[in-house]
Amino acid sequence: MRVRDEEQRLAGAELGAELGERATLVQFSSAFCAPCRATRRVLAEVAGMVPGVRHVEIDAEARLDLVRRLGVLRTPTVLVLDAGGRVVRRAAGQPRKADVIAALGEAV
Repeated sequence: MRVRDEEQRLAGAELGAELGERATLVQFSSAFCAPCRATRRVLAEVAGMVPGVRHVEIDAEARLDLVRRLGVLRTPTVLVLDAGGRVVRRAAGQPRKADVIAALGEAV
């Protein structure tokens, strides 16, 4: 997972959900994306294991404004936000559970 050069922040209102108390895993998905389903399971499992972490899934096609603003080029794309909504990590493609847990270490 990598972080972009410029600092980006997202608010709960932009995501349509409250941010996690400690961190938020934001997943951009599309309807016919098989890796998106697997990513959903991994992120939900990690969010369930780590107190204060929330998983938010966003339909990329329905939120083209965010897709363009954040430079999302493929689905799934996962953003790891700290408690203040700052993007600390991002990855395209299906992440491994261990990588998600490691990325959360930077956010909490």
